[in-house]
Amino acid sequence: MFDIAFSELVVIAIVALIVIGPEKLPKVARTIGTMVGRMQRYMMQIKEEVNRESRFAELQKLQQEIQQATDSAQAGIKSGVDYLAETVDPLNQNAQQQSDDTADHAAKLPEHSPTSVKD
Repeated sequence: MFDIAFSELVVIAIVALIVIGPEKLPKVARTIGTMVGRMQRYMMQIKEEVNRESRFAELQKLQQEIQQATDSAQAGIKSGVDYLAETVDPLNQNAQQQSDDTADHAAKLPEHSPTSVKD
């Protein structure tokens, strides 16, 4: 994050020791360490939230693609079923007509009583 060399840290520590004094330096260092830790945790939370939002957006996009594919497949199946219904209906009507014609023809035939054949 910061590009600070070891020699620069030593200079900062010496200046802090002179300005703050040896009695208060440990307390100030502890406070600074705590604040840096909080900043790091805060930055980590922000990164996690950004990543979570990014994954959520990707999942929403994927859900939309799946919904579109499902709708397309459903429309294709419906059109196939409609086509089959249009094809089968005339065949059923034709078969029904032939069945009715056969029944009418059978009704017109004279009834034959069964005769037994003797040997």
